[in-house]
Amino acid sequence: MDAKQNRGLEAALLAYTLWGLLTLYWRHLRGLDAIELVGWRIASASVLMAVVVTVLRRWGPIVEALRDRGVASRILLASLLLTVNWATYVWAVVNDHIIETALGYFLAPLGTMALGVFVFGEQLTRVKQLSIVLAIVAVVVLTVSYGRLPWVAVLLAFSWVLYGWTKRRVPLEAIESLTSELLVLIIPAIGLVAIGWFRDEGIPATATAGEWAFLLGTGVITAVPLLLFAYAAQRVPFTLLGPTNYLVPIINFLLGWLAFHEDLPPNRVIGFALVWAALVLVTFDALRQRPEISESTRVRV
Repeated sequence: MDAKQNRGLEAALLAYTLWGLLTLYWRHLRGLDAIELVGWRIASASVLMAVVVTVLRRWGPIVEALRDRGVASRILLASLLLTVNWATYVWAVVNDHIIETALGYFLAPLGTMALGVFVFGEQLTRVKQLSIVLAIVAVVVLTVSYGRLPWVAVLLAFSWVLYGWTKRRVPLEAIESLTSELLVLIIPAIGLVAIGWFRDEGIPATATAGEWAFLLGTGVITAVPLLLFAYAAQRVPFTLLGPTNYLVPIINFLLGWLAFHEDLPPNRVIGFALVWAALVLVTFDALRQRPEISESTRVRV
């Protein structure tokens, strides 16, 4: 690779590493209400992204997109799916379901393929067909292991898959797209933040000084990895960029298992092994055929 691609790959690896380590960040806020945390995240990220867009003088495309009823409806849908994804992720992290979040983001690329097959009638190679079968078997095995459907993983995977598909239909670059989605959510987010001020168990009444510092930084930790990824996406081939997104669930899996000692019985390991086998098959098949990896298979927290 040339120097430009090397810098892009470094930015991508840093972005994915930061996204994976966000689990540690949110764990510092585990004593606070998860739904309120999402409100604070959206509100603080909205302010930061508004500053970024102002500095870059890129409000024009956002205003134009929001004036178009069709585009605005897709932005709204993307905003709602992003909220579901963020709320599920934050709830899972603060409630000791970190390994299940890893499973969700491992399943996301396979969910993208399933969407293509069952919704859009796309044809898959035999290798990818096998990978989907392995993923379905894995969910069955993990359902038996958990004694329930691993709903956190399923909700994370499919909200992210649908979010990625929706974003592909929004004619905006990454920075403008995220900013428009946050602006659509800013009023409900401020509402959540405001409600907390009137609750005895709300964040303003229960947060420590240290938690306030982490809380006010949620906008930064949301925006920085995105900006790094946007930089990388312009410089690194998607066939190289795509497989690196597995860093996020790998980090989450290791944190849940080794750092926070979540249960990982043998039958759960088998379920994860089936998912990993499916991902290996998909990755090698993609590299062999050299297609561009879909934007919706990328991971973003």
